[in-house]
Amino acid sequence: MLKITPDPPRKPSRTFIIAPGLDTETLLAHACESLASANVMASDFAGLLEGSQRSTMLGIAQVIMLGELAVNQALDNLDPQE
Repeated sequence: MLKITPDPPRKPSRTFIIAPGLDTETLLAHACESLASANVMASDFAGLLEGSQRSTMLGIAQVIMLGELAVNQALDNLDPQE
């Protein structure tokens, strides 16, 4: 059955918000620090696991690290150190 009316727009939750007006460099720096912390937590947790669960957690840690590298590159692009 086709729906005739569209869904109403959803309001974003205001539980966790980023202060409006923060500059890109500040946002990227905080994202980089968060990703670095998540990478350490995932790597430490992987050390407690065995087998395929360990491999899965190490894969997650690697994806987090790749995100951190991308954010670092974005920071370098904003303020290249010559």
